Amino acid sequence: MWFHCIKLVSIINVTSIWEIDLSNNSISGEVPLFLSELPSLRTLNLGGNQLSGPVPSSFIEKSNNGSLILSLHGNPKLCTQSPCKKKKSSIFVPVIATIVPLFVITLAFLILWKYKRSTKGKRIGKSHGALGSGMKLESREFTYQEIIRITDNFRTIIGKGGFGVVYHGHLDDGTRTEVAIKLLSPSATHGSIQFQTEAQLLTRIHHKNLASFVGYCNDGTNVAILYEYMAGGDLEKYISDCSRRVLSWKERLQIALDAAQGLEYLHIGCKPPIVHRDVKTSNILLNDKMQAKIADFGLSKLFPVESQSYLSTRVVGTVGYLDPEYYTSNRLTEKSDVYSFGIVLLQLITGRPAIIVGHNENTHIGNWARPLIAKGDLRNLVDPRLLGNFDTNSAWKLLEVSISCIRSISIQRPMMNHVVSELKECLDAEVANEESARVNEDGEVEEEFNNDSFAMSSSTKGVELEQGPEAR
Repeated sequence: MWFHCIKLVSIINVTSIWEIDLSNNSISGEVPLFLSELPSLRTLNLGGNQLSGPVPSSFIEKSNNGSLILSLHGNPKLCTQSPCKKKKSSIFVPVIATIVPLFVITLAFLILWKYKRSTKGKRIGKSHGALGSGMKLESREFTYQEIIRITDNFRTIIGKGGFGVVYHGHLDDGTRTEVAIKLLSPSATHGSIQFQTEAQLLTRIHHKNLASFVGYCNDGTNVAILYEYMAGGDLEKYISDCSRRVLSWKERLQIALDAAQGLEYLHIGCKPPIVHRDVKTSNILLNDKMQAKIADFGLSKLFPVESQSYLSTRVVGTVGYLDPEYYTSNRLTEKSDVYSFGIVLLQLITGRPAIIVGHNENTHIGNWARPLIAKGDLRNLVDPRLLGNFDTNSAWKLLEVSISCIRSISIQRPMMNHVVSELKECLDAEVANEESARVNEDGEVEEEFNNDSFAMSSSTKGVELEQGPEAR
């Protein structure tokens, strides 16, 4: 039976099976060695079964080096250490007879399904290291007692959200590295096993515009996610809090570009792709150098490379940023993030919230902006706190990008790599405008200096004549 299964794999030459979940199926017998030979396998969940015997060393090695997320919990007869006592052949044969058919049927179904999907064409996208990239901060699992020490018994709250409370802390490892700890509410865990698998997956994702995932805690009762601490706070505060300093137009463009590059990496650089599902200003964090990073991607949705969409059982997002097509159809795609990002762009341009509160009714920022854009009323569109200090060409281009992102039909919205390209042009235009203004100012100063020098020279000559020999 194993021979036929192996032949089936070799015939179809599968390279795209990245996850197998056979948990809680009452499977008995030994862990099949051939599964470790699937080249693209990243997650294998065999928990909650009746497996016995030794775990193949190849699985242990892959689990230790991070190339495979292996779940074997709930198999009390399974031996994870060497040496293990071998089972008698009289027991081994019927056990194999039990486990083989289920594995063969399940794997054959997965192989045929993947093969059928692959014939429809593979998604094109440049890999930027995907899930194999290392992290600058070592990510690991923390105990709840460690979380208590890191937060100094949850002393400092730095934020609150739908998923829980965020605390400030320092790693208790001698480095005193600052971290943000999000303690998740029980309703946000989505199940202990699922969360742990996702958290382990995220330890291998890194990009300069994603808040670094430091680690997690999951002891069955308490669940927490640890991120790098961002001293600048979130973008929402700079838009809604009048006491904060006003972001310059160039800073707004740079923040937009940073955030767009983070989303581009999630959509195109990660295999499988990741849809954030909750892009908003409060999930864009700023460090002490005002570099923007996307946060809360740990609760995002992962789906296979071949898939262009995902039919979710419930809509996840924030009012004002939620893709209307996703809301009505429950069909999630990368374009749902694009819509939300378009709302963020409008907020950066206008300095207004996603939902503008009025005396009689509330207005969505998109509905508020469109009539002004149609009239070409840039003066009433751009944040008045900028006092007109922005390049009009750059502003109009940014408005065009934002409106294209929030089109009601998702297929009409651009991909994030196109948005990144457009934002780079916006930023280049602003930089060129600043350079031109600086050159003009330098020219005016030089001209003024030359005129003053000429006047002084004429005056000095007059004094010299009065003090010359003829004067005496």
